[in-house]
Amino acid sequence: MRAKRVLQGMLPRLYPIIDPALLPGPGDQASRVAAFARELVKGGATLIQYRNKTGSSRQMLSDARELRRALGREVRLIMNDRADLCLAAGFGGVHVGQEDLSPESARAVVGDGLWMGVSTHSVEQVIEADRTSADYIAIGPVFATVTKENPDPVVLLEGVRAARAETRKPLVAIGGITRANAASVIQAGADSVAVISDLVHDPAKSVAAFLRVLG
Repeated sequence: MRAKRVLQGMLPRLYPIIDPALLPGPGDQASRVAAFARELVKGGATLIQYRNKTGSSRQMLSDARELRRALGREVRLIMNDRADLCLAAGFGGVHVGQEDLSPESARAVVGDGLWMGVSTHSVEQVIEADRTSADYIAIGPVFATVTKENPDPVVLLEGVRAARAETRKPLVAIGGITRANAASVIQAGADSVAVISDLVHDPAKSVAAFLRVLG
């Protein structure tokens, strides 16, 4: 019950994820990432995950520190995969996948004061994650997604419902979620929806539109 006490009422309906690979353009990457994040916040985002699957540790830390500097403490920042960079950049939490550090190894690095989330792709993985000290559990991909090179099989809304039945921890749905289907994911039992692609174009307006849909 530790996680529910920590996050109840604090995990926002919308969980934006920044992937620098989707933000091409002039200038240095860290500046582009920070500018994009500021637009997300302008639209109403209160939590943002930074996810970089191809960059060097140096680039990731540069991006992360610029994010922290640009946003101050008004937004909780989550680092994907790298518990060490989470601490180095002063982020508020880490999110690990099935091929990353184990949840307990990540917890040992970041301590009890920061959030820690875990990605799952099946009911069996949800049950296993529920036994860990994870503060929240992500389930997906719910729908087909183009932001992963080798995505796991989709779980659909039935997978979200099955995950909800197996855990009382906050549940984040991810994968192919758009303004058109986000409400159905919440209705299936998710507490929050993670979105990447559908926020890239006009991020401030996109975030605001999602929040209207999600209520």
